[in-house]
Amino acid sequence: MSRILIILFLIIGFSCNQEQSTNTGEMTQTKTKKEVTAKDILGNPAYRAISYGGYRERSRDKQPTVEQLKEDMKILHAMGIRVLRTYNTKLKHATNVLEAIHQLKGENPDFEMYVMVGAWIDCVNAWTDQAPNHEEESLEANTAEIQRAVDMANKYPDIVKVIAVGNEAMVKWATSYFVQPSVILKWVNHLQELKKTDKLPKDLWITSSDNFASWGGGDSVYHVPDLEALIKAVDYISLHTYPMHDTHYNPDFWGTMENEVLLSDEEKIEKAMLRAKEYAMSQYQSTVDYMKSLGIDKPVHIGETGWASSSNGHYGNEGSMATDEYKEGLYHQYMREWTDKEDISCFYFEAFDEIWKDAANPGGSENHFGLFTIDGQAKYALWDLVDKGVFEGLTRGGKPIGKTYNGDKEALMKEVKNPPIKVGVLE
Repeated sequence: MSRILIILFLIIGFSCNQEQSTNTGEMTQTKTKKEVTAKDILGNPAYRAISYGGYRERSRDKQPTVEQLKEDMKILHAMGIRVLRTYNTKLKHATNVLEAIHQLKGENPDFEMYVMVGAWIDCVNAWTDQAPNHEEESLEANTAEIQRAVDMANKYPDIVKVIAVGNEAMVKWATSYFVQPSVILKWVNHLQELKKTDKLPKDLWITSSDNFASWGGGDSVYHVPDLEALIKAVDYISLHTYPMHDTHYNPDFWGTMENEVLLSDEEKIEKAMLRAKEYAMSQYQSTVDYMKSLGIDKPVHIGETGWASSSNGHYGNEGSMATDEYKEGLYHQYMREWTDKEDISCFYFEAFDEIWKDAANPGGSENHFGLFTIDGQAKYALWDLVDKGVFEGLTRGGKPIGKTYNGDKEALMKEVKNPPIKVGVLE
């Protein structure tokens, strides 16, 4: 064989091997992306989580379009969010969110977003003028909710990584709709059985997202056999903690302590907000302690926590003086720092303000938990991301992402009130 032929064979062989190696690399990369599971995502600071509702109107009768949701997905992706939480399957919102993500992934192979799909669970007569029957579930509605969640997980297995059965469905103060733990347990077991029989992806995680007390971290009235069985049945615990609400209902931790009165206003607020974080940490730990007391050890993540930026009620200037953008920003910062350090997923509540939640009272706190306003202005918690150009070229409703107060911190601080002085209390 001539030297020229040998060289040609070597060149062709090298090219084929290089192409095969490249193709293998592409396949491996694609395979790796497809194999990302809930276990990989939850507790991983690289996959920051948030609670999301894309509603922009005063009523959910008008559902956000796929294009509107794609706008939001781009904003959240730009700020590092990789996991969303939705709340029910009956309305088109959940399926539209999944379709929006699906389309964005098709348009940009680097776009990555996953979803915890929530299935809403009610008792009999929930949300009606009849007395709720907390001993019986709304079987037809609940069955349909669960089946739609199953369908979503099977249609979008690359996106749906968790199904949550119920949202604060076991906590007893949810008087309009709560159910007994046996109901949540039944549906969790149903979903786990579907995984075993290959009717759901085996690496899909199943949980329920509920108040820390409902998971055993509070009053012993919740410590019942069905709760113990539920903790054993879920793949992880998704708990809610809201120190902001307890600035009114249980304010032992809240206020300016006597030995803090000579501090600057910002220092007083920082001290109070650090105690708020520690309060949330204590509720998390009490839940972990209860779980371990049962001889169970599995992941515990935060399904909800947040801090409203405004309130004309219990938490505002006529109440506990807890709500403003500065305090919201500190709480967001402190909670992210803690949960990232401890490898706890935190589905921070929430991405955008949703004004349908208390439509009759525009000043109500439920309308103001977003890190963005309804028109896409970044609140104080995210001003630094605007400064860094993270949202450059992105819009909500066609409007560019800017800062509330036009980025004027002095103007913001004029509206911020110090927590009330706690007379007779020394730290």
